[in-house]
Amino acid sequence: MSAEATNSVTPGPMPGAVSGPVTPTAPRRKARPRIDLRRLGRAALLGPAARDRLPDAISHVVDAHRAHHPDADLEPLRRAYVLAESSHRGQMRKSGEPYITHPLAVTLILAELGAETTTLTASLLHDTVEDTDVTLEQVGEQFGEEVRYLVDGVTKLEKVDYGAAAEPETFRKMLVATGNDVRVMSIKLADRLHNMRTLGVMRPEKQERIAKVTRDVLIPLAERLGVQALKTELEDLVFAILRPEEYAHTRELIVRNAARADDPLAEVADEVRTVLREADIAAEILIRPRHFVSVHRVSRKRGRLRGSDFGRLLVLVNEDADCYGVLGELHTCLTPVVSEFKDFIAVPKFNLYQSLHTAVAREDGQVVEVLIRTHQMHKVAEAGVVALGNPYAPAPDDPADGERVDPTRPGWLSRLLDWQEAAPDPDHFWSTLREDLAQDREITVFRPDGRTLGLPEGATCVDAAYAQYGEDAHACIGARVNGRLATLSTVLKDGDSVQLLMGQDPASEPSREWLEHAHTPAARIAIQRWLAAHPAQAEAQRTESQEDRQARGDRQAQEDRQAGERAAAVRPTPADASDPAGPAPDQAAVRPATGNVLTDLPGATVRLAGCCTPVRPDDITGFAVRGGAVTVHRVGCAAVARMKDGGRAEVGVRWGEATECRVTLVAESFVRPHLLADLTEAMALEGAEIVSATVEPPTQQQVRHTYTVQLPDAAHLPALMRAMRNVAGVYDVTRAQPQTQGG
Repeated sequence: MSAEATNSVTPGPMPGAVSGPVTPTAPRRKARPRIDLRRLGRAALLGPAARDRLPDAISHVVDAHRAHHPDADLEPLRRAYVLAESSHRGQMRKSGEPYITHPLAVTLILAELGAETTTLTASLLHDTVEDTDVTLEQVGEQFGEEVRYLVDGVTKLEKVDYGAAAEPETFRKMLVATGNDVRVMSIKLADRLHNMRTLGVMRPEKQERIAKVTRDVLIPLAERLGVQALKTELEDLVFAILRPEEYAHTRELIVRNAARADDPLAEVADEVRTVLREADIAAEILIRPRHFVSVHRVSRKRGRLRGSDFGRLLVLVNEDADCYGVLGELHTCLTPVVSEFKDFIAVPKFNLYQSLHTAVAREDGQVVEVLIRTHQMHKVAEAGVVALGNPYAPAPDDPADGERVDPTRPGWLSRLLDWQEAAPDPDHFWSTLREDLAQDREITVFRPDGRTLGLPEGATCVDAAYAQYGEDAHACIGARVNGRLATLSTVLKDGDSVQLLMGQDPASEPSREWLEHAHTPAARIAIQRWLAAHPAQAEAQRTESQEDRQARGDRQAQEDRQAGERAAAVRPTPADASDPAGPAPDQAAVRPATGNVLTDLPGATVRLAGCCTPVRPDDITGFAVRGGAVTVHRVGCAAVARMKDGGRAEVGVRWGEATECRVTLVAESFVRPHLLADLTEAMALEGAEIVSATVEPPTQQQVRHTYTVQLPDAAHLPALMRAMRNVAGVYDVTRAQPQTQGG
């Protein structure tokens, strides 16, 4: 999901927002207004925040928590606050505030996102073990094993240096802990957000170092966990520190737009409200201002900004079906920009995000983007895994067996645990993870069974294979993309249909070359793990790869030399010289046999044309050439049409009693180890005698083989071609095509 998609923590209006139900809804329980963290964070960026008094933060936490969990037991929060306040008493932050303000602020952020009570309890205590005399044993005794586990995980995170000098094994262990309970990282992200908000008291160089770490590691993690409310504010805070001039320019654009008398977003919101009211669809329409980084990106993309570029419309409905109802009404009553439509409800993003994206055009040419989702989708879009509550608790109908279960963890986190188990060493895991975090755009491709695969932008069929089959993808030999044969190096696009072609050999080996085309950690780690476990085969592949590169570099020279050698070795007969459809250069070294063809021209020498190599039971025709010979062609050969057009008379020919034949076959395959040996063995088992063979240097992981074979019986040809096609890696076998050249 793009960062622009969500910008507010609460379903209430933001500053300057226009909202209102389209149709009357049932009265809601009156509750104390929740603190709008987005508004507070935005205000902190636009101007100095007042710090002259300390608010009663624990009451704010309680109110925010009850707004999401009205029946929550608040006693653990009260006890955790008492322990945290007494433990941190006397400690001060660098800003001069009492230290307890930090865990309170972190807990408030999580409460606004809808975190459950256990997470909030651990959040209040997250610094006690690190910075006070409180022990993990005491936390476990007073608050239970779940809270102890979370506090321990956050404490370990605090000891990790995320920068370039990070010790990979420490980082790996930290992420394993995070992967085992996503609430650990949720607390860490909220902790980093509050620290970033108060970073101004630190030296500029330290501000810059922390901001870079936040940008490179924590913001991508927030994106993958779906916590957009935290991610977007972190992006803005990092933007302000690392690119102050561009930030100041963007801030000026936002301030200037806010002072405009007209607001195209408000006008379109009124139109949408009217359309949905007449359609009797209950909905809430909000104007969602873009955050600073989003405005900056749009400005760089479009140049001069117009009023509609500073925000989006958000339409919130009650049911999934209502989302599509809203979409239909908007596309019917307003002017849709069809190219902007995306359906993330039918195909959710990897971080659980669901929404419909569309856009409508105004008469003045301004385009207004519209997001359509249910209230629950909006909650998950804003808070990601935080909104899932405790995904590790056993289901109500399942007996507790002491094991953690995780029915809702995003796919990326599940894959992360697989990576760390499969990675050959911590350094490789760390470098691979950093590469993955740098890929901030995702595509969705479709499998033949209708299911989907989420892959990073730029992923190839290699990545799709390992995403679908894990290490069984070692046996992958190719793919069909949108119904067409494709190599494993093919780069996939969003919406592609991918069918992976798997070989049957359980001992199949991945190719070292696949590493050049693998972009996902799952693919790279699996391939490198196999190469590390099979050093002899890996070395053989490395040598072959070097030879292949040298062969490709010298390919033209080799072809020229081979052509010269063939010309010197073969002296054309008169029939050869006069036949306008004479043999192609690559076939001149081996003349086709007569195949026992009878002709109506008595005493004539019969030769099978090298351009189409006819065999029984092909329909054939003949032409007389100088020297008293007759060349025999397949009826469909292109040379036949040329000779007829030139006035050449046909000579009657027919197959004799003998069935022995010689034919040229072309096999096309994907590159894999031992392919040539397997292919020639299959041909030998069918009784084919290989007269000559040419294997072209591989290109794009594909290779072309040309074989001239002698068969004892032409009737064996179909079986031979089937046997060749059944060899793993071979995707097509054809007769040599008639040549289009001739004299």
